Amino acid sequence: MELQLILSFIGASVILSLMPGPDNIFVLTESLTKGQRNGIAISIGLCIGVLIHTIAAATGLSIIIQKSAIAFSVVKYFGAAYMFYLSYKAMKEKKPVLSFNLVSINKKSKFSSLVKKGFLMNVLNPKVALFFIAFLPQFTTSSGINITFQMIILGLIFMLQALLIFSLISILSSKLTKYVNNPKFWKITKWSKITILSFLGLILAFSKK
Repeated sequence: MELQLILSFIGASVILSLMPGPDNIFVLTESLTKGQRNGIAISIGLCIGVLIHTIAAATGLSIIIQKSAIAFSVVKYFGAAYMFYLSYKAMKEKKPVLSFNLVSINKKSKFSSLVKKGFLMNVLNPKVALFFIAFLPQFTTSSGINITFQMIILGLIFMLQALLIFSLISILSSKLTKYVNNPKFWKITKWSKITILSFLGLILAFSKK
């Protein structure tokens, strides 16, 4: 694996994890209403789910990519199209309205139950599976170690950076709310997300095996 590709992957992953979306907004609201413990537990569950999607994508896609140039092209253009679709969806997104039920702040749940909740949220979401099928192959290379292992390593990197960012969101939740609720902040992050996804789509569309 090339260092430049890994660094590019980390950069893109961090930016995408920071963009307001269903997962980090949920972590934020859980942390604010029920405490950072709940937010961190949910984050762990969400990130374990990433590992499942990674293994599924790596074991299936790597065989297809290595065996057939036509199949590689199909996967490549599907991935590019999906990235552009996500960019289009991001363009249509509206600023989330955060409402917090502060009465529930003292409500305690089992840590393992919260981890399970985050895990199921992630694993049962087909959109996450599609994202990894489209995202991971962009940062693999035909030289070096087996593509399956490359994708698993990339998935682990994504999981670790997402866990770090989501945990920080949980810890800093009370200070982050004002930014998420700020229209200017939302507009900047929204267009950053659109740009990143469109850029990834272009890279994938013009990539070579």
